[in-house]
Amino acid sequence: MQVSNQNYIPSFENILASLERTDKILTEKFAETDKQMRELQKTVGSWANNHGSFAEEYFFNSFENGKKEFFGEKFDKVAKHVTHFWQGLEDEYDIVLYNHASVALIEVKYKAHKNDIPIVLKKAETFRILFPNYKDAKIYLGLASMSFYPELEQECINQGIAVIKQVGDTVVINDKHLKVF
Repeated sequence: MQVSNQNYIPSFENILASLERTDKILTEKFAETDKQMRELQKTVGSWANNHGSFAEEYFFNSFENGKKEFFGEKFDKVAKHVTHFWQGLEDEYDIVLYNHASVALIEVKYKAHKNDIPIVLKKAETFRILFPNYKDAKIYLGLASMSFYPELEQECINQGIAVIKQVGDTVVINDKHLKVF
């Protein structure tokens, strides 16, 4: 006698076994997907770091090898990656230009965003705390980026931050609106 599949009702044990097999397969696939996502994040992070390093090197070299008269001042020294910490406060300054009375703090981004402006503004405050020998110095702020969009550039102008950007093979500095911090 032949049994029709239409009348077959799986037992609880068969359903449970099937669900356990499915759960095992999905768990393995999720683990594999998680591993691939971590590898992708590392790759994308490396690209982003490379772009950031490129921008920092480009602007640093432009300041180091180019004119050092801007922001209405002549700067004697230029340094990069200046990091300092003191009493729980820590900050890093991408590019710092010095003279006897003034400091210019330049935040460098490959592609700057409006969210970077509060970070730039805070640099003057932290610099005075971390470097007390410059507490009475005039501090100028700049945002250097390979790319600016009009709203960002206007917001920098409104805040008194220098706009430093690449235009072809040249670094262009818009510091007419600059304020002393």
